[in-house]
Amino acid sequence: MTNAVETLSLFNLAETDDGFLLEIGGSGGSTLTLAASAEQIDAIIEALDALLSDDDDAIED
Repeated sequence: MTNAVETLSLFNLAETDDGFLLEIGGSGGSTLTLAASAEQIDAIIEALDALLSDDDDAIED
């Protein structure tokens, strides 16, 4: 059985006493809730920033 790739339809980020709670949902109705540390959220932010900065550079060329 193969899993179809769903489109992102939900993204929530909430702060908790221990870090953060990340909730991601797909267009098929599936959701995934994950606990994440501040360091993990920082890594996600840095990866997105690098990816988006690369896109901006390509557009400016």
